[in-house]
Formats: sequence, structure tokens, C-alpha cells
Amino acid sequence: MVISVSQLSKSFSLASRPWQRLRQALWPRNTDERFYALKDINFHADKGETVGIVGHNGSGKSTLLQLICGVMQPDQGNVQIEGRVAALLELGSGFNPEFTGRQNVYFNAQLLGLSKAEVAERFEDILAFADIGTFIDQPVKSYSSGMMLRLAFSVVMHIDPDILIVDEALAVGDDAFQRKCHAKLRQLQAKGATLLFVSHSAGQVIELCDRAVLLDHGELLMEGSPKQVVQQYHKLLHMHGPERETYRQQIKDGLREDTDNKPKSKQISVSKGAFDPSIKPASTIWYQSQGAVIGEPHIENLDGEAVNLLTAGEEYDYVYQVHFEREAFEVGGGMMIKTVSGLEIAGATTTRNHQMRIPYVAAEQTIEMRFRFSCNLPNGSYFLNCGCSALVEGERQFLHRGVDAAMFTVIEQSSHVTGAVDLVKKITSKPLVTEGSHAS
Repeated sequence: MVISVSQLSKSFSLASRPWQRLRQALWPRNTDERFYALKDINFHADKGETVGIVGHNGSGKSTLLQLICGVMQPDQGNVQIEGRVAALLELGSGFNPEFTGRQNVYFNAQLLGLSKAEVAERFEDILAFADIGTFIDQPVKSYSSGMMLRLAFSVVMHIDPDILIVDEALAVGDDAFQRKCHAKLRQLQAKGATLLFVSHSAGQVIELCDRAVLLDHGELLMEGSPKQVVQQYHKLLHMHGPERETYRQQIKDGLREDTDNKPKSKQISVSKGAFDPSIKPASTIWYQSQGAVIGEPHIENLDGEAVNLLTAGEEYDYVYQVHFEREAFEVGGGMMIKTVSGLEIAGATTTRNHQMRIPYVAAEQTIEMRFRFSCNLPNGSYFLNCGCSALVEGERQFLHRGVDAAMFTVIEQSSHVTGAVDLVKKITSKPLVTEGSHAS
């Protein structure tokens, strides 16, 4: 083991008044109310292993990384580290804003264990990787946050760490720079480095990690395969109140890799999807009705069962009803699938094809819109928009529409998928018979 965390706890005083903080400083053992960021954490990471840490904001992820790096001291427990550690914890940590980028590279790299000669030998590679050009000789205080992170990431990538600790820094820069970062991480993994990182991205955790741990309110609830941990994290993320506490306790009491321990009421079929009542959007926005009202937006499997836990590669229907308060002409509907960040992945509309539009809908009539789609998506949560429009005085207008009207989570991904969307429908491989060769 290169990282060993044993019975680790960390708390912070909730004293809000100056005299309370002074009393806490003079008499650390007084009984001021305290917030426990971490409670009795135990886990380890082996040489060459990549471990992801997931959990909602405030669960203790960053505190754990800071304790492992030695930035903070625990109230109790201990951390044992073997090897050279490099960490990206906070923007600008380890950089002097008055120094130039060049000076900070030398200063930071030497703090991380390189000699001045070693820094000079690797400097051009560090500069090329960061790709900040002539800004390298400008004070760091003039850098954008992106430039600072690029330079910091470049430094830690080139000191050949035995252990790399990253706190939500893999989304820095443009697509090309992110690709370089991931390629460099793969190189470190191939060299046997141990990686420990925090991420809210299910795709990153599943793609990069050998194992993952789930933190919640300062407690380690679960550790296991990235797919299983991410699945439980997503389910817990969308629960509230007593239901959340009940499910949290189930995880804490031993829900690990054994899927038989999952609540039976939330299972329909692994291949056809399942329904979890806790997965519902909290960000829904309904626009004002203009003569029609959309109701009951949901997803069904091909057996007509309502589902919101989807299996990648399967087909599903997005369904909603529209009740018309007055007559409407040339009626059409639409839908859109979006990521958590709001990126529009795919959508469809019936308004652009006259054969798909409904010429006339009478007042007080209800219609159903049904959109069949293939779930060619990686693990994670997604949101659905819906809308209904018609021709009003010769112009197309929305009669009703909803943003984030429904949501679903993809929990199983095809094993051949390596990108963000599964567009490959058939894979074949066979030996070719070249000219002049003879079959035996």
C-alpha cells in the first residue's frame, strides 16, 4: 500500500463570534459546537491503482485530500504515504502571485522534490505542455484561472510523482489540452503511479479508476467498482428526507458489489430498465400555457413500463400527453435530451414534417406524443425537455413547454464504448487474404 488512511477524523469549530474563536484557540478542548467534515475514515490505495472519490458537495472529499497531502492535520487517526506526492488541490496553491510563471515553475517543482538541474532539464517540456506562450515570463497574478491551472497541471505532470492527487482539475482548458491531460494520466498509470482524484463526472470515474469510494456527510459509505459506486452515488444524490436516510443506512450497513442487496421494489429488469421514484428533477420550469397543457412526461421501456434507470444500448420511449383547452391547427411536438451541464445532446420535432403534424385538434381533446430513442449514452444523469406548438394566425407558436420536465440515469454501459456517445452499431474483425497467399 502506498496510501493508508486509518480512523481519520476532522472537525471544525462552528464558533461565530470573535470571543468564541478566541476561547477555542486558548482552550482547544472546550465544548463549542463542532462540524465533523470526516468521521472515522478507513481506506487504502495500492501501487499503480487509480481511486476515485465521489460524493455531493460538502461530503468531505476535499478535506480528505488535504489531510492526505498534509495540508491539514487530523483530529484523530493517521495517514501513511510512501513515495513522492504531487497534488492539485486549489487554484494557485503553491504559486507566488508576484513571481513570473518561469520562477514559479522552478520554485514549485523544487518544492515537489526536483533539483534545480532536473527542473531546467524538463522546463521546455513543461512549457510546451502548458502552452501559455510568452505569459511564462509574466507575473502569475496576471494569469486567468485557466492559465494558472494549465501551468500547475503541467508542473505536477512532469515531476514523475509516485502519487498524484487531483481535486476537480481535469476539466481545465480546451478540448485539446484536456486530451493531453488524459493522455499524460494514462502514461503515469502505465508507469505504476498511484492516482487519487475527486470528480463529479461519472464518465471520468468509470473510465479512469480501478476502484471508487463514496463519501456522504463525512462518512465513507461504500467502496468498490467504479460503476457500482457511481450508481449508488447518483441514486443517493436525488433522494431527500427520510427516504434518503433509509437508503443511506442500507449502503452503510453493507451494500457493496452484491446487487442482490438492492431494494427489490426498485427493480424491474436489468436489461429493460428500472424505476427509482427518488430520481426526479428539482430544476423543472414550466412556461405559461397558451391553450394547451402538457402532463405526465416520463420514459417507458418497450413493454410499456415506466423507467428512469436506463441500460445503454436499449430502446425507450419518451412519452407525454397534451390536453387542449381550445382547438389547434397543425399541431407538433418536440423533445430534447441534455446533460447535467445543460449541453443539448439530441432532440427531435414533428413540426418540420407536415406528415408528422396533426392537422386539427378539437378543444378538450388530449393527444399523446411518443418519441422512441436508442440510449447510446455513457453512465450519468440526463434531463428531458418537452413542448407542443401549433399554427396561430399563420405563425408557429408554443402552446406549452417544459424545461427539465423529466430526468433519467444511465446505469449500465456497453463494454465496447470508449467515447461520450455510442455511435458504433456493428463491429467485425477477420483476417484478410492478400494476393498471392493460399488458404491451407
